[in-house]
Amino acid sequence: MLYYKDKTRGFKPIFRAFGEAALTTAFNASLTLLPLDAPFKPAMGIRGSNMIGFFRRLIKDRRGNALVIAGAALPLVMGAAGLANDTIQWTLWKRQLQRAADSAAIAGVYDRANASGSSNGTLAAVQHDLTLNLHTRMGVLSGYPAVTYPADSGAMSDQVQVQLRIQQRLPFSSLFMSAAPTIIATARAAAISSGGNACVQALETNASKTGITNSGNTTIYMPDCVMYSNSPSSNSAAAGGSSSVTALAIATVGGVQQSNNWHVGAYRPYSTALTDPFANVNPVASDMKCAGHLNNQGTWVADALTEATNMAAARAQDGSVANCWSSLSVGSNKSLTVPANFGPIYVNGGSASLQGTFNCTGCAIVLTNKTASSPIGSITSNAQANTTIVAPTTGPFNGIAIYQDRRAADCSGCSKLNGGSASTITGAVYFPSSEIWFNGGTSPTATCTMLVARRVTLTGNSNFKGLSQCINEGLPQSSSITMIRLVA
Repeated sequence: MLYYKDKTRGFKPIFRAFGEAALTTAFNASLTLLPLDAPFKPAMGIRGSNMIGFFRRLIKDRRGNALVIAGAALPLVMGAAGLANDTIQWTLWKRQLQRAADSAAIAGVYDRANASGSSNGTLAAVQHDLTLNLHTRMGVLSGYPAVTYPADSGAMSDQVQVQLRIQQRLPFSSLFMSAAPTIIATARAAAISSGGNACVQALETNASKTGITNSGNTTIYMPDCVMYSNSPSSNSAAAGGSSSVTALAIATVGGVQQSNNWHVGAYRPYSTALTDPFANVNPVASDMKCAGHLNNQGTWVADALTEATNMAAARAQDGSVANCWSSLSVGSNKSLTVPANFGPIYVNGGSASLQGTFNCTGCAIVLTNKTASSPIGSITSNAQANTTIVAPTTGPFNGIAIYQDRRAADCSGCSKLNGGSASTITGAVYFPSSEIWFNGGTSPTATCTMLVARRVTLTGNSNFKGLSQCINEGLPQSSSITMIRLVA
């Protein structure tokens, strides 16, 4: 510290007035010396004042605020992220479990529907479906699936309810939970009546075969009828070429490929198989009185039914009125009129060929074999034939116009029904084991015709009445068309 004494000439009065301390401070102001005569202040007082000033400046300072706030909020952000991750994972498991339950319930109803309502194999069907469609990567809890069978209610039948439960810890929430959460999924499905009757029904069960085929320039008009195919093929029913099919619905056990040729009120793929409406109809050998005659050697020889046959005079070997012949044929430009209400005309081991005019009211052509399972014949009629067949409304073949024994071998294209504009078949054409080709001619008149065969191929033009309009013709009214749907 510099010290200047108050002895300088010319300034003496001034320096004396301020004193030596003032002089020192004046000359050394740049050195920020404390006045030598200032009152003493303790060091702690100085430090306390500086600390308070520091905090005041810190409060007013806005630099680094984001870092401080982020640090304070980091636990909250991490918690929210953890909960979000757990929520997404839980939702995914829940969705996968619900989808598996839905599929299993539907599989259960399919099993019951195909077993006429029995639930004996339903649990196995449900478990098998779960092995295919449960994708949660974890098994269900012990005691599950829980399968119950609610009673039929209204239009719902063959109901199946499936409940699944799984338990799995969540990555974040498990830090705060003593036990893993349980996820529950419940689904109920039922067979629901969809209304309508099948005028055309294919019984095919081979997945490699199309059940119903509409080809060429076919025009089918059946606004009150359903087309139904039991084939599980992905193309169970087809409308190809330039065909046009108008129907109440197209229903199939398998899939239906999209086509602008379908003009239907509803598509119903993956429905349950429709039962065979004539499954209990079988020829009885003792009812067959086969016509014949004794040849020159005295041997009994079976007769064929042709346009030259006098049916009223035909006799079986025991002398009874004949109703059975070895074959049936009507030649081109020939005609055969069967006596009214004749009943079944049995064709024993042979085929039927209609090339001319054939009239039969109250009769059924039955292709069968009295003594063996084969051969069993087929039927053909050409485009020039004028065929009129009206099925009987009583007896074992009630409502059936043409019947082929179910023991017949499968044959594609062997049986073909063509005909002129005047041809009509009233009743069912039933070929449960083979294919039928049907050309309804060009008549615009709707008929009470029902086609039930292993496979059905439609050509030409055909108009079908709804079966509800054909009660008096003996056609079945009880074919129950159902859909399998999830229900609440």
